[in-house]
Amino acid sequence: MVPNNETDTYTVKPVGIVRSVFQDPADVPIKGGEARIEMFPGYQQGLLRIAENSHLWIQMWFHKADRDLLSVVPGKVNSDLPEYGVFSIRAIGRPNPIGLTLVRLERVEDNLLYVSGLDAIEGTPVLDIKPYYEQEIVFSPITPYIRPKKREMRQEIFLKQALNHHQEKCAGLLLGVRMALIADDYFGQLNTRELKITVNGSSCLADVLQGLSNARLANPPRFRYNETNELEQSIWEKDGKLLTITARQLITDDEFLDLEDEQLFIINFE
Repeated sequence: MVPNNETDTYTVKPVGIVRSVFQDPADVPIKGGEARIEMFPGYQQGLLRIAENSHLWIQMWFHKADRDLLSVVPGKVNSDLPEYGVFSIRAIGRPNPIGLTLVRLERVEDNLLYVSGLDAIEGTPVLDIKPYYEQEIVFSPITPYIRPKKREMRQEIFLKQALNHHQEKCAGLLLGVRMALIADDYFGQLNTRELKITVNGSSCLADVLQGLSNARLANPPRFRYNETNELEQSIWEKDGKLLTITARQLITDDEFLDLEDEQLFIINFE
């Protein structure tokens, strides 16, 4: 019989459990955090050769979520945003509160998976684990912009995205994240067909800004890069407006967090 109505039921058995420092869903940061996934007895063989993967999809049952919601304002990100249907965004509350998170696999020890980027609380049941495959990449997707109200949260998200894309924290990555944050202040969503970007500087800076903006070289052409050792600069253009951001210096982790935009960059907007 083919299931076709809402009275059908299914049995799902957890294969493991999340071990996290977070006890309340409200305390879990948007970017997630470090955690362990403890596989239950009888499922450890399913981890065979899993260490060959750098990233995993974790499917979970958000056991403390509200199951009576069909629409919600993403208030944790920005309470000023409009209401969305729960199937349009990744809200925790939904009729079947299945969580899906992409994490980095740090290491494997027996029946324990040590991961980073997991947005779940202590005791969350794990339903399934699947590896991330290269063919799952969709470069420059069309998505709504769920823009965080707080600039600090936007910076955290950009930093996570940049690290996922570039795979290494360096001075060029830190500059790129801050440049993208400024461009977001002026133009809003960076992944839009109307926004064009030119990068003058290192390949690291170019890699990070292309990753954060999802700007392609063609179809449509939105990205240009000129390699030079003389400066680190990004030029953003949209609707006849031009934003030029030129770095005054390379920066360290402390400067990334502490210095104001004007201390790091020469900013021209016209």
